[in-house]
Amino acid sequence: MHDYVISSKYKRFDAAFLKNLAIISMLVDHTALALLYNSYIKLNLPLTRGSFQHHLYTLYKILRGFGRLAFPIFCFFLVEGFIYTHSRIQYLIRLVLFGIVSEPVFDLALRGSFPYPKHENVMFEMALGLLMLWVFESVERLPLHPDELRLALQFAAVVPFIVAAQKLHLDYGFKGLLLILLLYALRSQRLLQCIGGAIFISLWEWPAVFSFAALALYNGQRGKQAKYFFYIFYPGHLLLLTLISQYLTKAG
Repeated sequence: MHDYVISSKYKRFDAAFLKNLAIISMLVDHTALALLYNSYIKLNLPLTRGSFQHHLYTLYKILRGFGRLAFPIFCFFLVEGFIYTHSRIQYLIRLVLFGIVSEPVFDLALRGSFPYPKHENVMFEMALGLLMLWVFESVERLPLHPDELRLALQFAAVVPFIVAAQKLHLDYGFKGLLLILLLYALRSQRLLQCIGGAIFISLWEWPAVFSFAALALYNGQRGKQAKYFFYIFYPGHLLLLTLISQYLTKAG
């Protein structure tokens, strides 16, 4: 990767640090929704300004704002994984399988019921994004002339994935897929990639802009990380939140 804008001395964050930041952000986000909002605030509506419940709701909004950091980091490393993985098909299978495993506890923890077809977990969004990039790259490699024709076909190939994201009610819908595509398209220039990603996501998730400040300082190193930690943690923390929320509901 050629990057002449951000000096290497400022690039202090490895992949392990950034992925852990995303995991912590996601945990805070899901905990705020499952335990703070669903198990307490929602049960005490309407809120009176100045009341304890209203202050708690303010805290909830702050925590959810911090939780917005996770998705752009996951998208960034999905693009990295797509480029550098030894087996894209195994990567895709892992995402789909853990999406299936996670869906029941995702619905129970965050929506209070299963099945909940109006909102699917992020693993499915990542899987569809990976498949979209695969198709996009395949069209890019076709010996087509002029270049405008190939580019038009590339974006035409993206349309079914955009439609599917909406029809399947994926976590971030079509906007999530467009973010993944944007990060892939700007992959050769880190600063431009981060600026473009920040501008795009500011249109609908402005707190997530701060994740790109961290990504701009990525040094390209893997760091110390367990290969399958996230795949296990994702359904694991949702299961724990489900059990805690059900206990709080019964205790209340």
